[in-house]
Amino acid sequence: MDIVVLAGGLSPERDVSFVSGNMVSRALRKTGHRVILLDVFMGYSDKPEELEGIFDRAEEISAVVSEIPTEAPDLEAVKRSRKDQSECLFGPNVIPLCQMADIVFMALHGESGENGKIQAAFDLFGIKYTGADYLSCALAMNKELAKGLFRACNIPTPEGISMKREAKITRFADTGLTLPCVVKPCCGGSSIGVSVVRSEAEYEKALEEAFRYEPEILVETYIEGREFSVAVIDGEAYPVIEIAPLEGFYDYKNKYKAGSTVETCPAKLPEEIARKMQEYAKQAVKALGLCTYSRMDFLLNEKQELFCLEANTLPGMTPTSLVPQEALAHGISFEELCEKIIRISFEKYHEGGSVDAF
Repeated sequence: MDIVVLAGGLSPERDVSFVSGNMVSRALRKTGHRVILLDVFMGYSDKPEELEGIFDRAEEISAVVSEIPTEAPDLEAVKRSRKDQSECLFGPNVIPLCQMADIVFMALHGESGENGKIQAAFDLFGIKYTGADYLSCALAMNKELAKGLFRACNIPTPEGISMKREAKITRFADTGLTLPCVVKPCCGGSSIGVSVVRSEAEYEKALEEAFRYEPEILVETYIEGREFSVAVIDGEAYPVIEIAPLEGFYDYKNKYKAGSTVETCPAKLPEEIARKMQEYAKQAVKALGLCTYSRMDFLLNEKQELFCLEANTLPGMTPTSLVPQEALAHGISFEELCEKIIRISFEKYHEGGSVDAF
């Protein structure tokens, strides 16, 4: 098959996306596919190109990837480096290349790929892609909307409020919450802009940090406890994984710096709690209307109470990512996982789930 693996974009998770895309590209090439790793923002070439037969030199024209830096990228510098200086998210030749592919593997993370806009555009262009549809992505990406659906479906989630930059609550006492709390962007990912707040002074700094990334943020009750995640692939909840950072919380650095976090899969949990977490994960998928694959994040406090934090519609596929670890614990290799994601994504486009390409 001819596959475009789409990565990059203009999200703070741009660098993470490239590493996910590179891992997926390598895996799919091993299983016999012709794969182009493409930056959705930079595109391919800024000149008129003859694209016929381009998959014959797929590796040659693919984006070159380095390791994930410990800091989020300077997106303004990324914008300035684009040759055509267009404000369009789709770089040169992105749409034609994606139309030529049998399917697009969405390796994007954060705003550029998980808010549903690219999925909606691809639907209009008749481009097949992996993962959930535009509406489910939009609902899951907005943490305030997602949490509202969780509550409506009796899925426990931390209490909190949302606020916009033009109506921000500058005094913590006026929020109606108690310290400690968590301040985070409403639609962000990879814990970028997230702060754990334990004082009024820290609250003011946390507001400033979160509003650097988005005009709307959340302030939530801080749940002291253990952190877990559950992948749901094709309606099946995979083994629970526990995430235990050696220092601090599970922030951007701890997510992507090798050796900074201890991850245990299957998690050491009483069977009843693990099953309940998996059931909540499947309920969250249903509440948001997700399909194909996704990942739900949870906290477990000392009273053994569970809280669903958020949904990830395009989970990371890096060497330290959680879904590949859960799949491996379930007896599925990374290459098999990538193949499975493509297969079940194809089923969205074929009545009765019959996929000729496989």
